[in-house]
Amino acid sequence: MTPAASSGAAIGGDQPRFWDDVEVGERVRSAGFEFSPDNIFAFARQYDPQPMHLSEEAAAKSFFGELIASGWQTACVTFRLMVDARPLGSTPLVGLEIKEMKFERPVRPGDRVYAEGEVLERRASKTRPERGIVVMRVVTKNQKDQPVMSQLWVAILPTRQGAARL
Repeated sequence: MTPAASSGAAIGGDQPRFWDDVEVGERVRSAGFEFSPDNIFAFARQYDPQPMHLSEEAAAKSFFGELIASGWQTACVTFRLMVDARPLGSTPLVGLEIKEMKFERPVRPGDRVYAEGEVLERRASKTRPERGIVVMRVVTKNQKDQPVMSQLWVAILPTRQGAARL
């Protein structure tokens, strides 16, 4: 269940990016990932064993009337797509919080999704001068460019000053 690798979508490439480097308004778009019955079933068996994710027959009798991917699978795929897009170069995406997670519409077999991120805010840490905070809106869209999930990611990054101390 590995999403396609991103090529050229990274803002930071292979070099580390620091809080000082990030600017409000930066955008990144990931590569895509296609949901299939097999990867929906596999994820559901392990992490979200509800009828609408486990079989076509059970899904037909569910609230949705058809097989859909788990929202948690969509969230995990979104995270993987953003990691592969490398918005922070080689600096890891270290999350503090996810806010306003919203499932906009179901993801079905055959849907191909991608994620778009935009930096909305950056602020210095009040207690740790070697770190800074970045808030990014991440929207996952399907092949019709319709949002399927949206969320705000609050991440922590080292500052250049903090990295110099390591």
